[in-house]
Amino acid sequence: MDHHRNQSGPTTASEPVSRRGVLRAATVSAAAVGAAGLLAGPASAAPAGHSHGRRRVPTDRISIQLYTLRDQLAADLPGTLSALRRIGYRRVEHAGFVGRTAAEFRAALDAAGLRATSGHVGIPQPFDAATWERALADANVVGSKKIVHPYFGRDAQGLPIRDPAVYRALARDLNQAGRLAERAGLDFGYHNHQLEFVPLTNGSTGFEILTGQTDPLLVHFELDLYWTWRGAHDPVDVIQANRGRIRQVHVKDLDVEGGFADLGDGVIDFGRIFAHEREAGIEEYIVERDDAGTPPRAPADALDTARVGFDYLAALRY
Repeated sequence: MDHHRNQSGPTTASEPVSRRGVLRAATVSAAAVGAAGLLAGPASAAPAGHSHGRRRVPTDRISIQLYTLRDQLAADLPGTLSALRRIGYRRVEHAGFVGRTAAEFRAALDAAGLRATSGHVGIPQPFDAATWERALADANVVGSKKIVHPYFGRDAQGLPIRDPAVYRALARDLNQAGRLAERAGLDFGYHNHQLEFVPLTNGSTGFEILTGQTDPLLVHFELDLYWTWRGAHDPVDVIQANRGRIRQVHVKDLDVEGGFADLGDGVIDFGRIFAHEREAGIEEYIVERDDAGTPPRAPADALDTARVGFDYLAALRY
């Protein structure tokens, strides 16, 4: 996801995708796509390459980030949620409440037979405990088990943050947010983009600071596999450096030009990554495609993305 610019409170599901971030990272993604042996070939061959494996993604742990379907949800919330249930989803991750209150959104989920087990909600910046506690209360109304900070990494001019002190301050805020989430009975996570992997002025990266200076008992990571590759980092290396902390993954495919693709139509070898699921601590596999329903695609095309994503994960063996 690359849409969360305002970190002062909960996000909405109608914010546009930023293509600027995609274009800026094009050269990085080209290097990642070219890494021999790390990415799969054309996706049509990827499932077959893992068909001999005995492990599989449990279907009851497959979720979808509703940002994927934001325009279709805005047009028909009950119908879209019901369609997700028919595809096979039992859980979703919200990105706002589609203009509803938390209680109204929960009622729509209940009617469709879905659970919002996770949600993207930005922590207040500067951090404000009372504002965050209201967001936590909404998360409990919706019935979430996890609440995830969705976006960070650009300065006021839209450029990648390179000052280590900014990331150190964010780590302190994440610890505060995680402590309050724990008191509210919620697990708190952080979702990355490519920006956390940009080299900082001291030679480290924001991701290294965030993983090193947040409390593992208070902050886990929701690793976006697409954006990790776009940051020229192998998700397997990230998992091995952060054992037990990658409790959620955004399963999003990368096309040969560095853009988005439906699962199985891109170049990422997900089976290779999921083979490290126990080491990572993965509890949820969350389908996402940032541009699934935006031009030149139609909003309803996002349901095709949702169907392809669920079927791909349900069939994958590794």
